[in-house]
Amino acid sequence: MKNSKILYQHGTLALLVPGLLTGTITMGELLAHGDTGIGTGEGLDGELIILDGVPYQVDSHGNVNVLKEDFIMPFANSHFADYNELGTINNASSADFEKAALEGKPNSNTFFSVLVKGTFSYLKTRAVVKSTKPFATLAETAKNQSIFEAKNVKGILLSYYSPALFHGAAVAGFHNHFLADDHSIGGHILDFKIAEGTISVQQFDTLEQHLPVTDKEFMKHDFSKDDIAKAIADAE
Repeated sequence: MKNSKILYQHGTLALLVPGLLTGTITMGELLAHGDTGIGTGEGLDGELIILDGVPYQVDSHGNVNVLKEDFIMPFANSHFADYNELGTINNASSADFEKAALEGKPNSNTFFSVLVKGTFSYLKTRAVVKSTKPFATLAETAKNQSIFEAKNVKGILLSYYSPALFHGAAVAGFHNHFLADDHSIGGHILDFKIAEGTISVQQFDTLEQHLPVTDKEFMKHDFSKDDIAKAIADAE
C-alpha cells in the first residue's frame, strides 16, 4: 500500500559538502518510494524533478531528459503525491510563496511538500555541470554551473520544506525545483515570481532516511571537519 505520509530521502545534503558525489541509489529504487521528487545525479549531474512517476533531468545545457531506471544518484527525495489545494496565488514573490505555503506561520516543525502549477512571470534556475572522480567539494563543483532565465512561462514548481532542526540532512526551509510545461526551462530555482497559479500542500508525518552504508567513503568520512551549514547556504 502506498503511504502518502512518508517522505523518503536517500543520502543527505551534508554528504555532498566534502564531495561524496558517488551515485548510491538507482532511479528504479527511488521510484519504488514515490512518484514525485527531486534530486541530483552522480557528480551533481544536473537537477532532477519527478512528476507523475516520470523522472526528468535538467542538464547543464538546459536540455530536459527523461531518465532510465539505472540512472544513479547520491541524493534524492521522493513521495507518493496526495496534495491538498490551498487556493490560488497571484503576483507572488518567493517570500509571498513561503508565507502562503506556511499558511502565515513563521515556520513548520514538520516536513511537507508544495506544488505550484501556473504561470511564472520570472524564473532563474541552475543546473550543475557533471563532474567526474575524484570529485571536488560541493563549493568547488557548484561553481561550474549554468544559469537559465525566462519570463512568462507555464510550469510546475515542486518544493520540499524541512524544519531547521534537520539542516544538513536536508535544506532548512524550502528546496525548490521547476519544470516548464514545454520543457523550455527547469532546474534548481534561484529566484522566481508567480504571475498566477494554484498552490497545494502535502504534509508528512514520517521521514524515511536512507543512508549509503555500502559506500566506503561515506562510512569513513569525518563530517565534524566540514562547515556544513555555510557550504549548503552558499550552494543553495
